[in-house]
Amino acid sequence: MRRTLVIEKLVPGGLGLARLGEGVALVRGALPGEEVVAELRRRKNHYEGAAVEVLRPSPDRVERPLPPTADLPLRYPAQLEVKAGFVEESLRRVAGLTAPIAPIAPSPRELGYRTAAQYVYLPTGGLGYRRPGGREPVGLEADPLVAEPVEAARRLLSSWPLVDVSEVAIKASLREGRALAALVGASPGRLKRAAQALVESGLAGIWWAAPDPRGRFRGRLAHLTGKAILMEDFGGVLAPVDPVSFSQVNPPAAGALYREAAILAGEGARAVELYAGVGVLSLHLAPRFHQVQAVEINARSVQLGSKNARKQGVENLSFVRDDAKNLTRFLPADLVALDPPRAGLSREMRKTLVEEGPEKLLYIACDPATWARDVGELVRAGGYRLEFARPYDFFPYTHHVEVLSLLTREGGSR
Repeated sequence: MRRTLVIEKLVPGGLGLARLGEGVALVRGALPGEEVVAELRRRKNHYEGAAVEVLRPSPDRVERPLPPTADLPLRYPAQLEVKAGFVEESLRRVAGLTAPIAPIAPSPRELGYRTAAQYVYLPTGGLGYRRPGGREPVGLEADPLVAEPVEAARRLLSSWPLVDVSEVAIKASLREGRALAALVGASPGRLKRAAQALVESGLAGIWWAAPDPRGRFRGRLAHLTGKAILMEDFGGVLAPVDPVSFSQVNPPAAGALYREAAILAGEGARAVELYAGVGVLSLHLAPRFHQVQAVEINARSVQLGSKNARKQGVENLSFVRDDAKNLTRFLPADLVALDPPRAGLSREMRKTLVEEGPEKLLYIACDPATWARDVGELVRAGGYRLEFARPYDFFPYTHHVEVLSLLTREGGSR
């Protein structure tokens, strides 16, 4: 159904909340105070949909062209206020806690901050994005959210006819000022000549990935030509990045978080980092602990992280390929650092931390709601105390917000 609504506020997830006589509506693409026409569908306990017309725009709305992934088109100070509110509301509503939240740390770059992007090849040629929740790709003349090396790679690849390639992922290094690309589709043999020509045209290196129904880069991978990795600076720590592995896409913002995380961690004999990736946080912790162990399930990340630690001369950092759910194998520890995926900690992991967790937990989260759920249980059932929490903005013009937090309890494991 189509209804005219007035948006009261934004809720975690970036949806505008409005009230109908028959319930609550959550609307994508609408901002606080705006009057919009929305196409709604009935859900179990509410209505949900998207704004199709803005009748009365917010004075804070930004009109500059933005990609469809930018779901928070607000002036930057207003964005920060909204995101800090997401964290405060989640802590109060989900966790049932009223602990103070430190002021949000803004992104050093408001635009041109992303060092990674994933695009689809359009049927008419060029690269574009899929709309959130939709299948139809949308073309774009420029992408103002990505860093210059990514934009340069996007422009090059947009002009390049690559038969049977469905998607392309680009990863750049601000430190090196260059970009790598991963081509999804076709076969590595058929792309060899094109890959070499792309490197000759300015890309640092080319990867290939097979399409996989489980998700991007879950299947076969191959490095075709040029450089396989680039080195990036994350707050004074150098780490490898490539287009087929996870790394934070706003290195200056992430570097500031890692530096503060290391200060919060203090010092001790042994620290364990779960969901470690290539171990950027572990490298920040290494000068403060006698021994640091980085636990990561992805084999390539473990290989890259181990090689990088040796190259940096960090002798007290070791990597283990294992599932984070096996935390008890790596205890006791003075500190456990956690940076889980958006779904947060599993029920099994929360139970382990409640029963056997250390005196200090350093918890970095990319979703305020799941973070608040986990923190609430650790406080209620585990005797932990939320000592510190600060939102960090890694993704201007989107609803996403990171949270850095420290939890402590006396006596460590029970």
